[in-house]
Amino acid sequence: MQIYSTFKHSIHIEMAVSTLEKKGIERENIFIVPLDNRKEEHKLFDTIHHSDGTSLIDVGAALGTAFAVIGASIGFKLAWGPIYWGLIGASVGFVLGFAIRLFTEKILKKKQRLLKGVHSELIMIVDCEDAQGELVENILFDHFAFGVAKIK
Repeated sequence: MQIYSTFKHSIHIEMAVSTLEKKGIERENIFIVPLDNRKEEHKLFDTIHHSDGTSLIDVGAALGTAFAVIGASIGFKLAWGPIYWGLIGASVGFVLGFAIRLFTEKILKKKQRLLKGVHSELIMIVDCEDAQGELVENILFDHFAFGVAKIK
């Protein structure tokens, strides 16, 4: 029987291996594979198939609304009138908000992601007898495995 499990890269994987060895599973029957981190930069713009949950137009919409109200209010005293100045204010506010949000996502959040240091996960494969399957599964879950799958 083979048992597959995934772990976060931490000390718990070593504790699980030592516990499995104490319970009679030989080290040759335990195989650990680290997953590689993503090399390419995250995409800012969403596609039709994938969205990261980050909106780039939320600040632009808020600033566009605020600038439109201010532009329309001031536009009563200016030459082109409140409609044109409201539209100009909305456009300027949206572009300014979009630029602010793009800057924060591209520059500031990138630095936070690099500082955070996202570590890859690990996959552990354990070869064992059918009778040991339940014991191995419990040991892996006790040591904070994300998920466990059994194949006979």
